[in-house]
Order: sequence, then C-alpha cells, then structure tokens
Amino acid sequence: MGTEAPIRERPRRSRRRRTAPGAPPGTLVPDPQARRPVMQVIAYSQTEFIEKDIASSDEILPLLGKYPVLWLNVDGLGDTEAIRKFGETFSIHPLALEDVVNAHQRPKVEPYDQYLFVVLQMLLTGQKLDTEQLSLFLGANFVLTFQEQPGDCFTPIRERIRKNSTRIRCTGPDYLAYAILDAVVDNYFPALERYGEQLEELEQEVVTRPARQTLGKIHDLKRDLLTLRRAVWPAREALNSLVRDESPFIARDTRTYLRDCYDHAVRVIDIIETDRETAFGLLETYLSSMSNRMNEIMKVLTIIATIFIPLTFIVGIYGMNFTNMPELHSSWGYPGVMGLMAAIATGMLFYFHRKGWL
Repeated sequence: MGTEAPIRERPRRSRRRRTAPGAPPGTLVPDPQARRPVMQVIAYSQTEFIEKDIASSDEILPLLGKYPVLWLNVDGLGDTEAIRKFGETFSIHPLALEDVVNAHQRPKVEPYDQYLFVVLQMLLTGQKLDTEQLSLFLGANFVLTFQEQPGDCFTPIRERIRKNSTRIRCTGPDYLAYAILDAVVDNYFPALERYGEQLEELEQEVVTRPARQTLGKIHDLKRDLLTLRRAVWPAREALNSLVRDESPFIARDTRTYLRDCYDHAVRVIDIIETDRETAFGLLETYLSSMSNRMNEIMKVLTIIATIFIPLTFIVGIYGMNFTNMPELHSSWGYPGVMGLMAAIATGMLFYFHRKGWL
C-alpha cells in the first residue's frame, strides 16, 4: 500500500462549471482561486536519472526521446497558457485539456491515438476531508500528471525512481502510471482506518453517554464517507477498463499489476459501504437511546406527579378552613396530617418499587 499523504488544510473549492454555455469546445477557463503551476520533470532509464524543476514547456524538449520514461508533474491549474503549451508539446487534445482545467470530472479513462487519458479523485485530509482531481496522460514514452494543489502521495514513487536497479527503473511509462494510480487508491486505506476507529468510539459513546454533539459527529462521519464513495465508486470502473481493454500503451505484465490495483479499489468500496451501514446503524441507535432516555425522564416525572396528587388533595381540603373540619383545633392535628402525607408518599414509593417502575 502507498504511504499516507501529508495533511493539507485548504478551503473547499467551488464545484461550479466555469465554461459559459455555448462556448467553443476546448475552452480553458481557470478557477480564479487556482494556484500558479509548479512543474517538476523526472526522466530516467535503467542506468540514468534526472530530476529538476522547470519554468516552461521549452525545457522539456531536450529531454523528449532522450530517456525511455519522462514524468512531468504539474501542481496548480491557474495558468491556462502554460497548460495549453504543455498540450501542444505532448499533442494533447483540447477537450482533454478542458477536462484538466475544469477539475470536477468523474473518474474515467479515455483512449486517444497517442495516449491514454485517466482521471481519478485523489484524497485530501485536513480539518475537512475532500478530494482533488488527478489528471494523468500515459503515452509511449511519457507520463503527464496534473494536480490542483502541491503535495501528493507520490513521494515513495519518487524515492523508488531515484534508486538504481528497482523495478520501476527497469520498466516503461505504463508501470509508472500504474504506480501512480495504485498510490492514489492505497492512500484511501489510512483514512478508512481512522474512520473505523471513529466508528468504534461513536458506538461506545452512543450506548453509554449519547449527547447532542454525538449526532453532529455521526452526520460529519456520514458526509465524509459519502465523499469517499463518490470518489472511489466510479474509479473502480475506470480501473477495470484499464485491465479489460487492450491498449498499445499498457504491456501485458503491467495489466496484471493494474488488476491488483483494481482489487484494492474494490476493497476500499467494500470498507466504505460497511462503514456507511455502521454509521446509519449508529444513527438509529442514537435516536433509540435518546427516546429511551426521554421515556425514563417522563417516567420519573410521572411518578413524582402521581405521588403529589393525593398530597395536594389533602392540602387542598385543609386549606378550606371550615369550622367543623376534624382535628382543626387539635394540637396534634398538624403533625398528624403531615405524618399521613408522609405515609402515603412512602407507601406509593414502595408500591412502585414492587411493580418495578423504579
């Protein structure tokens, strides 16, 4: 499994489509809040390796064709002109570039003549769980990735590329693409483990000490699990198409590894569905606990009111102050009435206890 991504806190981005209705196909309209791109290129063969940051697509041209594998990673989608130049350098179709900039796409795989276009949702963890779009282009000798923000779960992949005699250095760009997709999928497991722990804590809290804050925690957990489900569920079909459909850009051996990645996605979905069912069960348990607690409160209040009914009756009679009322002028009248009231209350408490109402 991949290593968990670093925690990144950021505001939730807008999901609104920015391209105006009727605009020409391939129109690139960036998000006003999108960051300027930060670009890094890694090119390698079995014996050679180069890694550097670049400022424009012109710096890639000397590396194209020189190495069997070239990986260009772009963090930030705020410069449409730079993205358009990258598209020209790698012969990317304008419609695919439009999907890159409009980062609210459903996970998918689209085959083109010179490359495969893959979209997945990559997990972000912070104060509020969210995802960002990862757009990946797999060509004959290159892998091109676009992310919305800096920071990702690809650090272990870069470390493996920096080392000689590793499998990734001895294989082509299809294996690098598999490693990236596998890291994205495996990065869901640490988050699911945390949610599993939260479910256990909430289950104990719901049973022993349910409070108003408990309901908010359950709803937050359900919302996060729904976010995960929306990200992973369509990714399963996308990964399955990479395994099922023949492609000149994916070798037979790499398809075997992609099958394992697809299996990981199915496991993630199974865990998410199980956790969602558990969360729904916790909500029902919480409502039942609160209902039982309310019933207990009403029972206590009813018993108290029942005890005071005869006492109020006696006090009401003696509050009328008629002349011929019994024991009205007796020195033992007041203690006698109070004793009678105490005896009635004690008798009723004993009776309720025998009935199991207390």
